[in-house]
Amino acid sequence: MCAATVLATLGFSALAADYPAPQQGDWVVRDFRFHTGETLPELKLHYTTVGAPSGEPVLILHGTAGSGTGMLSPAFAGELFGPGQPLDASKYFIILPDALGAGESSKPSDGLRAAFPKYNYDDMVQAQYRLVREHLGVRHLRLVLGNSMGGMQTWLWAQKYPDFMDIAVPMASVPTAMSGRNWMMRRLIVDGIKNDPAWMNGNYTTQPPSLQFVSVFFGIATSGGTLATQKAAPTNAAANALLDQRLKAPFKGDANDHLYQWDSSRDYDASANLEQIKATVLAINAADDERNPPELGLLERSLKRVPNGRMLLIPASEQTSGHGTTGNARFWKRELAAVLAMPQMAAK
Repeated sequence: MCAATVLATLGFSALAADYPAPQQGDWVVRDFRFHTGETLPELKLHYTTVGAPSGEPVLILHGTAGSGTGMLSPAFAGELFGPGQPLDASKYFIILPDALGAGESSKPSDGLRAAFPKYNYDDMVQAQYRLVREHLGVRHLRLVLGNSMGGMQTWLWAQKYPDFMDIAVPMASVPTAMSGRNWMMRRLIVDGIKNDPAWMNGNYTTQPPSLQFVSVFFGIATSGGTLATQKAAPTNAAANALLDQRLKAPFKGDANDHLYQWDSSRDYDASANLEQIKATVLAINAADDERNPPELGLLERSLKRVPNGRMLLIPASEQTSGHGTTGNARFWKRELAAVLAMPQMAAK
């Protein structure tokens, strides 16, 4: 059965490429210890794989409140995983974990609610590493690629496990401390949910209405692209219609899960050990990324400290979508293919 048929059965849209059917799996980690010292007797990690385990291992990390299966879209997987494409699944073993706290991995809404351990990106990366190394038995990755939250975690991967990968591709991210507008907007999500009387300290029986409102507010403020948004809403009437559409659209999600996921970035800072990165780094950002504006120069200055680092800045246009641009692999798949074409030793 082809991937398109399988994913259609699971409720996903048809794909642009015919690659092997994704496989789902779970692994339970016993007595997982968080950076706070808290532990969970059982931490479930859900994951999806594409391709045979005999292929070159590739790890792909999703964004905040997303999931591994969320990367199986026509714009992403459909541009990468098919025959002859950069991550041809007949050659690569593609691993797409659901991050700790997201997707079908353990998360607050499973029952602990606000008593769930306060995890951060270090905990999430540790869980990903243990899944790949201990459960899947991978000893070395050809590539770690992540988008948004996954991009920030890719920066951490490259420093925490410098000998474990040949290539690191952090996208829609910078390795500097979570700060500025990026953090302010995240904190407003957290505070917006907590200040909603319906949240009830995490013990709500129905989803607090603030969840959808703050999510729509954050999305408009920090993703979509200036040019593309203006094209979609060139008049007051069009802007109101677009906003009403988003506010009234069906919204899935749990307030505690979202709160925890956004708050997990609070102490992110991957700037300490950039000189120790051994992987070839291809950092991909968009010129109209609202959360990581290039005029700050943070990425360029950081890459000067990376022994083998380079940057792709995707120009802004009416076709790009700001922070969401890197979710469309057509903008960067050629550069990814070029890095993957390097001999393995050269990539190191």
